[in-house]
Amino acid sequence: MVNEDWPGGSAGTGHGFHSGPGPASRAAEAAAVVRRPDGDVAGAGGPVTAGHAVKIVIVEDHALVREGTAELLRRDPGLRVLGQAGTAEEALELLSDLRPDIALVDVELPGMNGIALARTVADRGLPTRILILSAYDDYAYVIGALEAGVAGYLLKTSSAQELTAAVRAAAGGALVLDEVLSRRLTRRWRTGPGRTSPALTARETEVLRLIAQGLPNKQIASQLGLGLRTVESHVSSLLGKLGVNSRTEAALYAVSHQGAFPSSQRRHT
Repeated sequence: MVNEDWPGGSAGTGHGFHSGPGPASRAAEAAAVVRRPDGDVAGAGGPVTAGHAVKIVIVEDHALVREGTAELLRRDPGLRVLGQAGTAEEALELLSDLRPDIALVDVELPGMNGIALARTVADRGLPTRILILSAYDDYAYVIGALEAGVAGYLLKTSSAQELTAAVRAAAGGALVLDEVLSRRLTRRWRTGPGRTSPALTARETEVLRLIAQGLPNKQIASQLGLGLRTVESHVSSLLGKLGVNSRTEAALYAVSHQGAFPSSQRRHT
């Protein structure tokens, strides 16, 4: 475990990612869909104020990847790496002591894994937002991570530009989904049995966007000026139209489709 705010903190020199040019659109696109007006989500801190460096802790059991990622992030003057951890247990100590904005976390860690770490962070009420950085692109991993309340899920094939853009977006209150996963999920819904473009009403679209932002039904009702039972009815209806079984899958649909919902319904119903 390395706390780089403490005397003796060391900086690595390896490179965990290719630093060549790459599109930085995935985080911005996701932010446009799921950014919350107040930037707040359950178990997470509020958005980082403009002009302040984003404070980061890296949680990765492979030292070369961990140190290389830290070196890559330090190249951006708007990002500040506070510490590094090789296990979830070490990470919890750092997160409790340093209260960073973002923890960049691998899924596969010795002992407690990254998804369990995200749940623990939420349970303890720590303000840090968890951004998963993983080599695994399994649907079950993505669903599990989002159900644990993470701020996003990136693959280790991301470029340096994509990674830094995603960190900034997550720190600003956005839910971030890797572009590769987004395309795959889009194909999943397009080609799945019986899947067609859902004819969501304008109100259902609003409810879906708020679900993707992590709001529970009670807060959605308050924000839209609706009764709780009305919101519950909209949620049930849109889940059926999307052909999904949970709010998490509905949120994934919203992110992977980047807000591309039918606009023919102009009246709120």
